[in-house]
Amino acid sequence: MTNLKPLVWTGSVVLGILALFLLVQINHVSNTAATTNTVSFSGEGKVTAKPDIAVISASIVTQDINSKSAQDKNSVKSNAVDDFLKKQGIEEKDIKTSGYNISPQYRYPAYGGQPTITGYQVSQSYEIKVRDLDKISTVLSGLVTAGANEVNNLGLQIENPEELKSEARQLAIDDAKKKAKELEKQVGVRLGKIVNFSEGSNGYPGPMMYASDKAYGMGGGGPEPTISLGENDVVIDVTITYQIK
Repeated sequence: MTNLKPLVWTGSVVLGILALFLLVQINHVSNTAATTNTVSFSGEGKVTAKPDIAVISASIVTQDINSKSAQDKNSVKSNAVDDFLKKQGIEEKDIKTSGYNISPQYRYPAYGGQPTITGYQVSQSYEIKVRDLDKISTVLSGLVTAGANEVNNLGLQIENPEELKSEARQLAIDDAKKKAKELEKQVGVRLGKIVNFSEGSNGYPGPMMYASDKAYGMGGGGPEPTISLGENDVVIDVTITYQIK
């Protein structure tokens, strides 16, 4: 009788392991069934609003025989640009130096050999936020007059789009749920709980491109550009996955 105790104990352990394995398998089958018998619906929500801020990218590029004189000339122009922007009511927090670069300029021999440095180029880039949209044209042309010889991009944006995104999201969810109810009626299926949800956004416009030397003249004094503000679309796409009962 004593010799049977190890066998009984071993058998109990094996039965316990088998029972646990069976429970895991049943749970796995149940979960697989719950996620396999599913159907997904997409929805789109779009909200349109006028932009409330403009973001301008501009640069001051100067060249001279040595780096010190090139930097000095660039500094004079950058001070003039700062003064002009502040006179337009643009706050200091909205005037950001986004880049500063000093690079040598080379002359390359026609038939090989070592290139020689002919001078230096200094480039200082700005990112400027204009909150008074009536001043966009004045700022664009005035930047060139003040010394910015490259005005590259103009982006018309909605500064705080989160409320609009929330509204667009709700419209997208309503659109997807409407499609789900229509399928229930058309096909005769019963939908259960939502088992998955995904979201994507788009609809933000890209920046406008400007060439300052063509649009306004390198020395300024040309006509101010006409800027059409238009409207921006905030678009949210969602996908809702339902379990089929």
